[in-house]
Amino acid sequence: MKNHKLKELLSSIDIKADWIGMREVKEITTYRAVRDGNPKANDREMTHGLLIEVLSNGQFGYYGTNKFDSQSIQIAAENALNQANIASDWSIYKFDDKVRPSSIGDYVSYREEKNKISPALFNEILLETNKKIKVSDKIVSATSFFKIVETDINFVSSNGSDISQDFLLMSMDFAATAQDGNIIQSRSANGRLARSFQAGYEVFNKIELLNKAETVGEQAIELLNADECPTEKTNLVLASDQMMLQIHESIGHALEVDRILGDERNYAGWSFVKLSDFGKLKYGSDLLNVTFDPTLKGEFASYKFDDAGEIATKEYLIKDGVLLRGLGGLESQQRSQIPGVANFRSSSWNRSPIDRMANLNIEPGDSSFEDIISSIEKGVYMESNRSWSIDDYRNKFQFGCEYGKLIEDGKLTKTIKNPNYRAISTPFWNSLKMVGDKNTFAYYGTPYCGKGEPNQSIRVGHASPVCLFENIDVFGGA
Repeated sequence: MKNHKLKELLSSIDIKADWIGMREVKEITTYRAVRDGNPKANDREMTHGLLIEVLSNGQFGYYGTNKFDSQSIQIAAENALNQANIASDWSIYKFDDKVRPSSIGDYVSYREEKNKISPALFNEILLETNKKIKVSDKIVSATSFFKIVETDINFVSSNGSDISQDFLLMSMDFAATAQDGNIIQSRSANGRLARSFQAGYEVFNKIELLNKAETVGEQAIELLNADECPTEKTNLVLASDQMMLQIHESIGHALEVDRILGDERNYAGWSFVKLSDFGKLKYGSDLLNVTFDPTLKGEFASYKFDDAGEIATKEYLIKDGVLLRGLGGLESQQRSQIPGVANFRSSSWNRSPIDRMANLNIEPGDSSFEDIISSIEKGVYMESNRSWSIDDYRNKFQFGCEYGKLIEDGKLTKTIKNPNYRAISTPFWNSLKMVGDKNTFAYYGTPYCGKGEPNQSIRVGHASPVCLFENIDVFGGA
């Protein structure tokens, strides 16, 4: 392990506590964007600091600092201890150090040499992709962006934890807005949530990116003359990029155990799921298999340890349609007495960990894309999220997509614009009729999942095959 300096700082702390932890987070973010052929952003920023955690009288206290001298660390630890002791007077549950296991290990995202692509080449690719989007004078706005985040997290604790995790995180997107008179349509590479993953700089394949940018422009023009999505109950096929949001909103947030316990009710809402539902609730059809899997190399929220030090393992949350586990870390597992996962995570050095999604995926089935489409006499295929709305209980929802196709007699036919659909979570998932195979399975992710007070925007990964749902309300309208 490389945390010798942190261990020295930890040993210098002089307070009476049941447990002490120290988490160092250093993050460098590079953001470059081009709009309509002009550089819009060329930013690089760094944040670096420590979070001191203290367990005393059954409660945790936290205090962050960006100063690394012994005196500042001692002051931070005293403040964290004071918070814990004040909280103990009002606690509804008393914790012990079992919720902070002793763990030792490393995790490194796959990465190539950081200097392989120069800043000049990044800008060149952005400018050229932006130019490719402008396939017509009717493209009134074109944007291209890349975001690269290098994150190093080191953690030590008084009970022997010594963890180092290094991440290389990529996000990118291309978008076009087309206008013909009073008709305006937008298309992007991945919907309103950028394509995000852990990878090396090999993802900047210039030819592939140029082809993707051109397709975005062409489809924006195509939508200008497309028919409106019909309003009817019908078969609905969702592409992997839209499945990302569907999983996120109507499974992920609904299964966060701190939300089920009521911790987030004041801000992010509650959940229709009850503690008594675990092991019993038929969340979806027999084809629905949902896993929590931070072990997948390349997915956006892969890691080896959560911020409690718990080792991350693949676990089924929903198996053959039945709800088995919640998205709850060790603290929520103790409180709720239901099985959970290693998902206790913070967004930075100045935030305390809470229950968060990580890689939340639908396991592939055995149907090819051709099998799914050919099985449908009449239906709608939708790609790429444009809008979303879901109630505080993560139950009733309405989502809109950028791009759609009619399915008629087993074939994709006309392009349609403004496709939307609405449903209720468990009836929707129980209407799952076919699940795509590994060839339809794709990784997506978002850097911007918000939760907690003070707010934390955290990275979440989702992977899914293409899926078919039957008897769903679809409708048009922007």
